[in-house]
Amino acid sequence: MKIKTILTALTSCVLTAGAQVSAADKYNVLFIAIDDLKPMLGCYGDKIALSPNIDKLASQGVVFTNAHCAKAVCGPSRAALMTSLRPDRSKIKDLKTQIREVNPDVVTLTQNFIQQGYTAMGIGKIYDPRNVDGDQDKASWSLPFIKNNVPYNAKTGKPTNGSYHNPESYKNGTKAAFESADVPDDAYYDGAVANGGVKYIQQHAKGDKPFFIAVGFKKPHLPFVAPKKYWDMYKRENMPLAEFKSHVPTAPDFAYHGNEEMLGYSKGRKLSDEDYQRECIHGYYACISYIDAQVGKLIAALDASGQRENTLIVLWGDHGFHLGDHGLWGKHTTYEQSTRSPLIFQGPGVKGGRKVASPAELIDIYPTLGDLAGIKTPEKLDGVSLKPILDGSKEQVRPHAITVYHRKGRAGYAFRDNQYRYVAWVKSKKDDYPKSIDTLDAEELYDYKADPLETKNIANDPEQKERMEALRKSADEYFKKQAALLN
Repeated sequence: MKIKTILTALTSCVLTAGAQVSAADKYNVLFIAIDDLKPMLGCYGDKIALSPNIDKLASQGVVFTNAHCAKAVCGPSRAALMTSLRPDRSKIKDLKTQIREVNPDVVTLTQNFIQQGYTAMGIGKIYDPRNVDGDQDKASWSLPFIKNNVPYNAKTGKPTNGSYHNPESYKNGTKAAFESADVPDDAYYDGAVANGGVKYIQQHAKGDKPFFIAVGFKKPHLPFVAPKKYWDMYKRENMPLAEFKSHVPTAPDFAYHGNEEMLGYSKGRKLSDEDYQRECIHGYYACISYIDAQVGKLIAALDASGQRENTLIVLWGDHGFHLGDHGLWGKHTTYEQSTRSPLIFQGPGVKGGRKVASPAELIDIYPTLGDLAGIKTPEKLDGVSLKPILDGSKEQVRPHAITVYHRKGRAGYAFRDNQYRYVAWVKSKKDDYPKSIDTLDAEELYDYKADPLETKNIANDPEQKERMEALRKSADEYFKKQAALLN
């Protein structure tokens, strides 16, 4: 049987649903999620990152340089992606609400493929485990999901101290922000996950049914742990510190957080210490190179399987990560470094060798895969198929990317277009949603052509009055449209 393969790596309400195709013509899917990966990659212009496998993939495909998550925190972002419903509709806005408790009939991305003849399996981190049952949402998989029992190195075994090998890295309740043990790749979790992903490719490449394989890597999420050889690829003194380390004076205080996630590691170390900043940034880069190597193993396995020529590869991260900019460490904001994610497509039907600056969202992956695979997708998804951009027939399919964050009784809705980010902060509890812009409490506007570091909120600039009126109207229309879908 000739089985075409899609390799998918995990960064208006129009969708395109293709006609169902015969089993011999269906595409396989390998879905790779990368936790907390911001676009600090060579293919995105980072001059320090060593990411040869991802860069090679990007040079052959389409790189979305303006792709954004639905909410900059793991659980809500992943739930939105897997359902193609933004947080107000998925009802996953935190790290404790379970998908099936609040949305029992939702058809997830992998579930939709199962319903149309696929075998779906997963390993690593796809959903945040706090938002699903112990089986990583049992309805989403044909085979039992592998979360903890991953194939570690036979000699070293798994880390013996939580995520760490060094006993000093996790001691007296204090976790280190980083570790660089001199061990093989699969002595840490993500190397073991890659082993499992490779085995799945080898086992199912010649199968009678099309497959959907999901592989989820945890790094570069904190703690920044990676084998020593990846740390040795960089010089500490070359680590770049953030250029703008202050809060924007006219931004509302609830746009920011207190770096709680980062402060949970290496207690006693001060984030104001530039040596410590460089250590952390060094760790983030080391983790990028570590994960890049694991992605390379998956692609090599696909090459060896004989399926590469029929393979579409899509690579994404679930959100970004502040590394000192705005004085912030972590995600959990509506700013560019928190919401922007890598998103790369490569393969048949993709007009490669291009970078696309038009807005895209991670929730677009669901309808895009349905469109590419020629299978039916549910109606009224929030995502939009990116296929017209991938095949070169269109340059843009949505006016802006939308991200939300909830804090202190308010919800900040960021609308990011080709040049500007407008953030409407409305009074709204986390378990509710705005019906209009009438509860508007604060606004932000950033011009990335004039101010790429977001140093000046120009929402109150008299020269922006006409633009602001149009943006408020657009936000109001969005709130009313979403409210109609929720009622």
